[in-house]
Amino acid sequence: MKSIKHQTLKTLAALICFSMAATAVIAFENSGADKLGWRLGVQAYTFRALTFFETVDKVHQLGLKYIEMYPGQILKPGSEVKTGSDLGAADVAELQAKLKAADVKLVSYGVADVPRDEPSARKQFEWAKKMGIEVLVTERTPNTNVDKLAGEFGIKVAIHNHPSTWPPERVLSVTEKMSPMVGACADVGHWKRAGLDTVATLKKVGGRVIHSHFKDLAPTGAELEDVPWGTGQCDALGMLAQLKCQGFKGYLMIEYEHGSVDELMQNLPKCIQFFIENASELSK
Repeated sequence: MKSIKHQTLKTLAALICFSMAATAVIAFENSGADKLGWRLGVQAYTFRALTFFETVDKVHQLGLKYIEMYPGQILKPGSEVKTGSDLGAADVAELQAKLKAADVKLVSYGVADVPRDEPSARKQFEWAKKMGIEVLVTERTPNTNVDKLAGEFGIKVAIHNHPSTWPPERVLSVTEKMSPMVGACADVGHWKRAGLDTVATLKKVGGRVIHSHFKDLAPTGAELEDVPWGTGQCDALGMLAQLKCQGFKGYLMIEYEHGSVDELMQNLPKCIQFFIENASELSK
């Protein structure tokens, strides 16, 4: 009897999860995100307690279609292989098959090194092109070689900030004479952790924002933990409005630094719903 009850609960949970994903897909098809040129995905670091393959499954369950891979996540259950640009051909083939089966697209990669010398950088861009990656996210200072290859391969290079790295002034200074293919990966949560006003900083960086790790942080508490969008102190709606004003078009990646898998599967749908509702309003 206990076993039957347990199985029934598992079945019910699966149905709820399927329903949630279906609702998200339908809502996206009727939202204003496409009109604004916004695409919502998940930074795989959010599910770092899982393997990359399991993370792909979670992204699919959430009804999303885009993922950002980071270097160092275990590739799949029972494996010791880790994600990165040094994956072997067989692992790449299996990874791509997994993505295709889940209807999830690998669109960005980082935070990772992007070499500055032309031969090494070219290898990185060739690998990214082969993987279908559109954005390389890095904290390495880009140079003219990187800028040139970004244009040649049609792959953006986005400079990511942590609380103690890449203040907005430095991003603007380094990219001032570079093409629009090089800009900022605005980690808005880390801006807030650095004591910056997120909306004002987005406005300051302006058109150089080409990618984002989008977050909202708890309004109280020393840890500044991640919370569902619209419930924290980052002014999530104000940030979306500012992105619209500056004509941002690109990927917004949900990234959580905290939370168990169960907590994440409760909180990420709230972020998705907030995004759908407000993208719809902002697109009018």
